[in-house]
Amino acid sequence: MTEENITRLHINNKEYILIGTAHVSKQSAEQVKEVIEAEKPDAVCIELDEQRYQSITEGNKWKDTDIFQVIKDKKATLLLMNLAISSFQKRMAKQFGINPGQEMIQGIESAKETGAELVLADRDIQITFARVWGNIGMKGKALLLTQVVGSIFSNEKISEEDLEKMKQQDTINAMLQEFTDHFPKLKKPLIDERDQYLSQKIKDAPGEKVVAVLGAAHVPGITKEIEKEHDLKKLSERPPKSKTPKIIGWAIPIFVLAVIAYTFFMNPSAGLQQAISWFLWNGSLSAIGTIVALGHPLAVLTAFIAAPFTSLNPLLAAGWFAGFVQAYIKRPNVADFERLSDDVHSVKGFWNNKVTRILLVVVFANLGSSLGTLLGGADVIRVFIENL
Repeated sequence: MTEENITRLHINNKEYILIGTAHVSKQSAEQVKEVIEAEKPDAVCIELDEQRYQSITEGNKWKDTDIFQVIKDKKATLLLMNLAISSFQKRMAKQFGINPGQEMIQGIESAKETGAELVLADRDIQITFARVWGNIGMKGKALLLTQVVGSIFSNEKISEEDLEKMKQQDTINAMLQEFTDHFPKLKKPLIDERDQYLSQKIKDAPGEKVVAVLGAAHVPGITKEIEKEHDLKKLSERPPKSKTPKIIGWAIPIFVLAVIAYTFFMNPSAGLQQAISWFLWNGSLSAIGTIVALGHPLAVLTAFIAAPFTSLNPLLAAGWFAGFVQAYIKRPNVADFERLSDDVHSVKGFWNNKVTRILLVVVFANLGSSLGTLLGGADVIRVFIENL
C-alpha cells in the first residue's frame, strides 16, 4: 500500500490516518478504498456536512424544494449558491470525465463494507457561507454575488493548470479562489476554522483507529490543530448581524417620508409631485427588473405596485411579492426541478426554467426597487430644495 498522501498521527493511544485526497482525481478514490480495506478502522471521517452528504448520496432532490418556502425564508441567494456549486461541478465532470466528490462516495461505501462508523466531519456549509457573508461588507457581497452568477453562466474551459490547483482544494475553495484573493481574511472562515472543526470531529471519532478522508489543502492545518481542543459550538455560531444596515434601512424611508410631509405642509402641490415621483421611480424600475427576468404580467404589475411601499419598510421587499405571484401563476413542476442542474449551464436554460425564472424575478425586482429608491429619493430631495 502506497504511503503517498497519507499522514499518520498517534495521540492519546489513538491512531489517526489522514488521507490527503484530490477532489477531482480518480486515483484518490482508489487510494481511499485501498487504505480503508487494509487498515479496517473503527471510524471513517469524511469532509462533508449533513447537507452535502445527502446531496452526494441521494442526488440534489430539487423536486422536493418548496419554492414558496425558499422565498419566504429569504434563501434565494443560498439556492443560487448551491446551483453555482452544482454547475461548477458538472462543468468539470463534463470536461474531464471526473465526478467531484468520488473519493467521499468511496469513503462512505468502504466504511459500510468494513463496518466502520461513518462520521460527517465538516461544518454545515450554511454556517460557513454565513460566516463568509458576515466578513465581507456591502462591496464584498456585491462582488461575491457577481462571481457566483458569473460562474453559473460561464462557458470558460477549465485549464489543466487550474485543474492541478483544484486538486489541492475542495470545491468551495476552488470556486471562491479568485474572490479570496481580493479578501484575504476569508481564509479564516473558509480554511482555518474548518481545519479546527474537522480536527476536533476527527479527534472525537469513536474507536482506537480512525481514517479521515480530506482535501489535501486541509491536512497541514488539521495536523497542527488536532493537538488542541476546539469549541465546536463556538465554531458553529452564526456571526452577529451588523446594526448598520438596519439603521440605514430605516433611516432612508423615515427621511424620505419626513421630507415629503414637510413639503406637503409648505406646498401641497410640490408634496404631491414628490409622492408621484417616488411611486413612479420605485414602481417602474422594479417592474422593468421583473420584465428583464421575463416575469408574468401579473408579477410585473405586483412589482410596480409593491415597490413604492416595500421601499419604505426594510422588512419587506418587492421581489418577494413579485416572486410569490410568479411562483403561483407559473408553479414549477417536478420536471423543472429535475432539469435544473442541466438548465443552469446556459443563459437560455436559466431563463426558460420556471424555478430559476422565479429566482430571477425576485433578484431583478429587488434590484430595480433599490435603484428606484436611490433615484426616487434623489428626486424627492430635488423638489424639496427647489421649494425651499
